[in-house]
Amino acid sequence: MKNKDFILASSSPQRLALLKQIGYTPKKIKPSDIDETTLKGETPCMYVKRMALEKALKCAKENPKQNILAGDTIVAVGNRILHKAQNAEEQTKVMQLLSGRSSRVISAVCLIDKTGKIMKRCVESRVITKHMNEEEIACYVASNEWQGCCGFKIEGCFAGYVRKIIGSYSSIVGLPLFEVQNLLKGIGIK
Repeated sequence: MKNKDFILASSSPQRLALLKQIGYTPKKIKPSDIDETTLKGETPCMYVKRMALEKALKCAKENPKQNILAGDTIVAVGNRILHKAQNAEEQTKVMQLLSGRSSRVISAVCLIDKTGKIMKRCVESRVITKHMNEEEIACYVASNEWQGCCGFKIEGCFAGYVRKIIGSYSSIVGLPLFEVQNLLKGIGIK
């Protein structure tokens, strides 16, 4: 399959796999390392949109006159953003917070075309988790599949604890495919 005329500003293997699933293999992958600190007063939606935009802008600056696609996905409980846990103890606290609750998974995508036009989309989904006992939490934390992501990976063993999903599965994995495909088709990438 021929590579498509865009650069993916992400090192996420999940985002690349999702794109390939719908026939969109980027011509290059150029991750953008940016400061991911939450700003004071920033809501989860504001934060994830800003992250996707900043990743795209950094990549566009380094790769002028190219189509750039960037994305970011977070998990939020209320207005609290769950950042990537740095160790098992932090992840245990995350799982205790998610247990028996509904969390929001918010994915933002940003496409900057060759002319510099910026297009953004944001998708919010809900994940309702069963009440997890201490043994289940310890088992999930020991799996280490949570490393490198915010909260959990829905495509792994965590799926066994999910009672219900309301929204876009691909967005929860890391990229809202319906919106991405429409953005790329909108600039002539088919």
